[in-house]
Amino acid sequence: MRQIAALPYTTDANGDMSILLITSRDTGRWVIPKGNRIKGLAGHRAAELEAYEEAGIHGIACPAPLGRYRYDKRKRKGAREATVEVFPLAVTGHLTQWPEKGQRELRWFPVNEAARAVDEPDLQSMIAAFRTPPRDPGWFIRMLLWIKDKQNERTGMLRWFHALMPKQGRFFEQFEDHAATLVIGADALARLLKGGPDMAAHIKEISDREHEADDIIRDVLQDVRRIFVTPFDRSAITGLIGVMDDAIDQMNQTAKAIALYEVTDFAPQMQDMSALIVECARITAEAMPLLRSLNLNATRLHDLTERLVKLEGHADILHEAGLKALYEKARAGNPMDFIVGNEIYSHLEKVTDRFEDVANEISGLVIDHA
Repeated sequence: MRQIAALPYTTDANGDMSILLITSRDTGRWVIPKGNRIKGLAGHRAAELEAYEEAGIHGIACPAPLGRYRYDKRKRKGAREATVEVFPLAVTGHLTQWPEKGQRELRWFPVNEAARAVDEPDLQSMIAAFRTPPRDPGWFIRMLLWIKDKQNERTGMLRWFHALMPKQGRFFEQFEDHAATLVIGADALARLLKGGPDMAAHIKEISDREHEADDIIRDVLQDVRRIFVTPFDRSAITGLIGVMDDAIDQMNQTAKAIALYEVTDFAPQMQDMSALIVECARITAEAMPLLRSLNLNATRLHDLTERLVKLEGHADILHEAGLKALYEKARAGNPMDFIVGNEIYSHLEKVTDRFEDVANEISGLVIDHA
């Protein structure tokens, strides 16, 4: 028995993530919104529908699933094993009325508490790994790692001298601040491609975040020039912040094209690409704090960068399918529709390409320093 599910989440201004769980109508245990697949509807679209019917929430579901888990579906004729494909859902709104209101309890949990609240081991692992905060290894482990690093230095005396110099700069904070602009910009982009009366506000939001990101990268480049000791090679710092900035720039270019050509209706593939961008931004924001302790977080960073690369590959498939559908439609209609749509698709693809570049930059840091 194959089912789909939504993993609803929100992120507050501090970057803390919460997971929405609901109770099962049969047993009262904590679960995520799920249901059977719907013929003719993509898995993530069906997950959005289940989230609306069971929890009264709207959101942006990523077309690429996080993973799968199994559980025993209780039926009148006995239990039957079900395999559930889980799609992350960035919640954008909560309704006052929905089909199953009053039939379930709804509660927002911190990530760790949500993982403990559900029964299925695979789902527990999936939720627990959804956002892993950096952990303090303790002074003893930090000391051992510091000694190991010093033993591996090739230019020992120079490195010892560098270690005595005051370490300045806010590079890690700047990475995290820039990642926050990506999250907000991606959310606004996905809302923009839903259409509706608030499109101008979403375009302005993306533009504002792009300007904010410009200020951050300007500060980073100034710090790289003036600070003697940096946590990574200067080229690695400028490379990482550069591709992150390219991502928000391409989001802004997408919004500008939509405003210029006054596009108000968007193909499903465009909307799905924007949902992938939301997930890419979330992963990037999760990865940035982990850079503070590369040795301890190397495995988790590998998992995150691997998912970023897979999301970019999924975006390429959507891009090709969208262009084909757009071309077929334009042949029987207005050729200008293909030109305009092709430009929007091009910008969306470039956003996902830049996130793949982010993954490659992070992987390079892990290889060089972990």
